[in-house]
Amino acid sequence: MNSPSKVPVTILTGFLGSGKTTLLNRILSEEHGKRIAVIENEYGEIGIDQALVINADEEIFEMSNGCICCTVRGDLIRVLGNLMKRRDKFDYILLETTGLADPGPVAQTFFMDDEIASEFSLDGIVTLVDAHHINQQLGRNQESTEQIAFADVLLLNKTDLVKAEELDELETRLREMNRLARVHRCERADVAISTVLNLEAFNLDQVLADHPTFLEPEYPFEWTGVYALSPGSYELSLDDGPDPTMSLVMLERLDPNEEALQQGAEWCVRRYAEHASKISPGNIVPIDQHVELQLQISGQKSFAIKIEKQTSLALFAQHTAEEFNLRLGASDNAEVLPVLERTWVAQHEHDDEVGSVAIEADGDVNPNKLNAWLGKLLREKGIDIFRMKGFLSIAGESERFVFQGVHMLFDGQPDRPWGNEPRHNQLVFIGRNLDGNAMKREFEACLN
Repeated sequence: MNSPSKVPVTILTGFLGSGKTTLLNRILSEEHGKRIAVIENEYGEIGIDQALVINADEEIFEMSNGCICCTVRGDLIRVLGNLMKRRDKFDYILLETTGLADPGPVAQTFFMDDEIASEFSLDGIVTLVDAHHINQQLGRNQESTEQIAFADVLLLNKTDLVKAEELDELETRLREMNRLARVHRCERADVAISTVLNLEAFNLDQVLADHPTFLEPEYPFEWTGVYALSPGSYELSLDDGPDPTMSLVMLERLDPNEEALQQGAEWCVRRYAEHASKISPGNIVPIDQHVELQLQISGQKSFAIKIEKQTSLALFAQHTAEEFNLRLGASDNAEVLPVLERTWVAQHEHDDEVGSVAIEADGDVNPNKLNAWLGKLLREKGIDIFRMKGFLSIAGESERFVFQGVHMLFDGQPDRPWGNEPRHNQLVFIGRNLDGNAMKREFEACLN
């Protein structure tokens, strides 16, 4: 049962295009008497979901760092911490994840971080399922399976697009995947608020029984080395590796034991959520800060480390030491070896072929050219376009045009008037093997 002193949180998830934003808008427009804070997570270069959410009194916070799982767990902790400074303005939180997120690591946050666990309670995980496309998504994307497996409530959405017998077969398949979840059928995410809020449904013991590794953390770094260092100057050297940069956080006074290492890792999760300072070769690497080592220059890359007092220095590195032949040398050129090393294995990985294309452009769109371009794009790439959404400035129209789509399905409608707002266009496509440069060129050709 949720503690009356804690803020209940509902995680709203579902694969791309399943109807999460539609459901969110329905909740925000209902007369339910709740003051809801909304946290939205975007996948891609530009945040667009907030622009598609209706105007409301609720607080909306947006994270645009991509996957909301291991890489931005610290960002979620930071946003929740900022929310608590405005505790008097809300009494419920809706957390909408990107359609490519595994909800497991998101839910972890509410149990693994002591500060968060003391202030928030996970009320439930609600997963929307696109009845028209879910069968092909389950065959191609692990995230769809995880979203269904972790759900407390499954909303079988877009039932108007599927025949009755197909719906029955689909619901049977969903119940076989998750026998504990409540299943509700709906069109355009039209469900009673009581089906998604105040569920008191998330059962940690049950989750651990089904997923024994649920509370095993995932981190945005892959390797840690702990060094016993005396006062002096040191040189951190790397060779060419798989990336042109290396994110790093160095933590002082970390005892070389597993308990201290685990505590240091949780501390570094928060640092990784902060903006990274770019450090060029030859410069000093600051301690206790998130930095990004610039490795674009060919050959060896060396960075300076200054130690004032005897200490244990832990390096939490984005990649393993072996990938870059990472070495730490003293002023006499003697190599310093770590007294403790740890490799952190990330369990959650996205399909490398899946990416996003974000298009932003000022001006008005010629509707005939736009229709021709979209028609060609959907004919040729529709099967690989998981999701598209955005808004457009159509020539001759006083209202902005909002659109959303999944695969070859496209839906759009006039929205609010432009008024004094500068007319511009924002589009986001998420899919497999998309040629972003070509798509941007082709869209720009549609502008008057």
